[in-house]
Amino acid sequence: MLTSEAIQPGDGGREKGPGDATVHRIGRIARTETGSGTVRVYGEKADLALDFYTERMVRIRVLLADEPDGSPTPAVLPQQMEQVVETAKDGDEFRFRSANGLTVSVDGERGVFSVRNERGEELLTGLDLAWDARRQLTLTAAMGADSHFYGLGEKTGFLDKKGERYEMWNSDVYEPHVPDTDALYQSIPLLIHYRYGAPACGVFLDDPGRTVFDMRTNGDRYAIRSENGRLDLYVWEGPSLKDVVRRYTALTGRPPLPPRWALGYQQSRYSYMDRAELLDVARTIRAKRIPCDVLYLDIHYMDEYKVFTWHPDRFPDPRAMMEELAGMGFQVVPIVDPGVKKDPKYPVYREGVQEGYFCAKLEGELFIGSVWPGPSAFADFTDDRAARWWGDLHRFYIDSGIKGIWNDMNEPSVFDTANKTMDLDVLHANNGNPKTHGEWHNLYGMLMSKATYEGMVRGLDGERPFVLTRAGYAGIQRYAAVWTGDNRSYWEHMAMSIPMVLNLGLSGVAFAGPDIGGFSHHATGELVARWTQLGALLPFCRNHSAIDTSRQEPWRFGERVEAVCREALNLRYRLMPYLYSLFYEASASGLPIARPLLLEYPDDRNAANLCDQFLLGRDLLAAPIVRPGATARAVYLPAGVWYDYRTGERLEGGRHVLANAPLETMPLYVRAGAILPEQPLRQYADEAIGGALTLNVYAGGEGSFRLYEDDGRTFGYEQGAYRLREFGWTESGREGVLKLRTLHQGLPDGGEPLKIVVHALPASPVDVLFPDGEKAARWRYDEAARRLEVELPETAEFALRIVW
Repeated sequence: MLTSEAIQPGDGGREKGPGDATVHRIGRIARTETGSGTVRVYGEKADLALDFYTERMVRIRVLLADEPDGSPTPAVLPQQMEQVVETAKDGDEFRFRSANGLTVSVDGERGVFSVRNERGEELLTGLDLAWDARRQLTLTAAMGADSHFYGLGEKTGFLDKKGERYEMWNSDVYEPHVPDTDALYQSIPLLIHYRYGAPACGVFLDDPGRTVFDMRTNGDRYAIRSENGRLDLYVWEGPSLKDVVRRYTALTGRPPLPPRWALGYQQSRYSYMDRAELLDVARTIRAKRIPCDVLYLDIHYMDEYKVFTWHPDRFPDPRAMMEELAGMGFQVVPIVDPGVKKDPKYPVYREGVQEGYFCAKLEGELFIGSVWPGPSAFADFTDDRAARWWGDLHRFYIDSGIKGIWNDMNEPSVFDTANKTMDLDVLHANNGNPKTHGEWHNLYGMLMSKATYEGMVRGLDGERPFVLTRAGYAGIQRYAAVWTGDNRSYWEHMAMSIPMVLNLGLSGVAFAGPDIGGFSHHATGELVARWTQLGALLPFCRNHSAIDTSRQEPWRFGERVEAVCREALNLRYRLMPYLYSLFYEASASGLPIARPLLLEYPDDRNAANLCDQFLLGRDLLAAPIVRPGATARAVYLPAGVWYDYRTGERLEGGRHVLANAPLETMPLYVRAGAILPEQPLRQYADEAIGGALTLNVYAGGEGSFRLYEDDGRTFGYEQGAYRLREFGWTESGREGVLKLRTLHQGLPDGGEPLKIVVHALPASPVDVLFPDGEKAARWRYDEAARRLEVELPETAEFALRIVW
């Protein structure tokens, strides 16, 4: 715990940095060499290597005395090179332009450089590189009064990171997460620089060692520092914020579609101690008709906390237990930590030592650190042999009927070392290109999840696995969902979870969310109710609490809180077609599912740091209650027409409105022109329930929606076994037209019924017609609600014309 000793006045508050030692810079440029898509700039004290890529992107590496290996880390996918079409020198300035117009200029006297787009607009300007005797390397670049910064993955604080400073060093932080907590479990060194009226720019530092992003210390410049002296920088133009995210996820990967059950509500506890308790929770959930898909097992399911074991007394017949739970519609996700108990009688430990799968020092000494099982070894996931071995060990769980795994403690957290992680001089094999743990630390959790995901894919015979992770690095979205770690049952933590999830989404991690109710401390019923309303509309939706805290399953606080939680989760399950389609969009484009308003309204200055409300997709605006006792709140509605989702009230945007919000209500709004699909309520995602899909259309604007469908379980969609349909709504004069066209038909056409509900018609309909003049088969109009309902026996392509 920190005390006032931490702020003693000895150094006068002066920050230490490269200026405290001799500073070196690139210096005078001697010569340049140009290849196909690459440029080498030879400086007085260091060189620059420039690689141009087709995604309007340039990779900039600093090469000090001993040239490092040019390979990127496992975070980066192979990229297509772009031809360098012009090399010019104007006075002291060297210019290198690629075929897509991206230009890097280098000052021949000082080595300072800039990056511009094809229109000559500055993306990064005045980039100055300096390093000290220890090779701590710092890059600074210009920022202005109108600069805003986003991304950086999982960080505390508000949405806009201007004025803040953050370290990238995966850390197990059990202390309360506060704005001063600058390093948490995920390290995603992506910075999005946004200025109104200028192109948005992405900057990614591919360095899994300790790095710093500082938008605080120097008023007109921001700084990026690498402790290991590895400057491997990717810079690209959006030009829009959405384009920045698309290009970043083209670089580091996009998430595969999860199984549909992983989108459902998930219930956890540290710990459900035995089979009887777990089954009791499952039966209670079903009896109370609280929709739920997943139950979790924390560390007490294991024998002596040894991974890949079951406790013989607490869980004596796991396969039979899984079958019983599967019959009720539940999946079970057990925790798997990286620490393997040091025990020569334990087969996993013995095999890992004999085959050389564990992390060790250069001299060959095995690294042993204390975690839950006591002294433990740690698999070296940088070695493909060890990673495959670890992945294949998960057959142990698959054989019990398990399809999802929870990776925790994988920063890695170690209890008995000074820095609370693996010794920094541990040497990772890295497939023949060894790296110290100090250089590669932030990759450990991501590579563990990669090994887990790939092992589960091999073992599940065509079914999609689900992996959840606490620690990660850039690219983690290719393998796992992310939760925001050991939060607490504080209202402040609920509020802070919103910008954390939004910036994770902007950083490529679309499948993310906090522990609903808070993990540590003691939740109140009001907090759990409000947090469930929020969490039900975030991509990852799990309630989790610690062993020494009050139980916080939805029914623990009385009937009113239980009813509030049930209704919030009912909404999630009714909106499952909408949510599942957004997951498809994330897998195809990398765009986040939960979005800051800034992403859809980039010219609205009111949205620059707005983070107590968010968009689910483009069309649903959620405004959670994040203060105790509040029964109303101000909500900002962007320009356009919006409707209260529950009352149907029409509201003009471009202003703040006061929303009433008793405990039963979280303010929720729909954009005019939106098309929202809803399904009949299910108690779990794949429950076989009949009934028509309802398509809710909100008049007063124009819009479209792409509805994605597949089997929800397998990878068949990768071979085209899916259906993608686009619905579009247009208005002109006194009529509106709803069109359906099929973009891909890879599923059997079952001729499913479709119910169309058009909300907020400006007047009573006169006719509801198909293009040939034939009236729609069945329709009715509720004048009081201004709602038109049309029932179609099947969903072949159509254009439905509504005249009022």
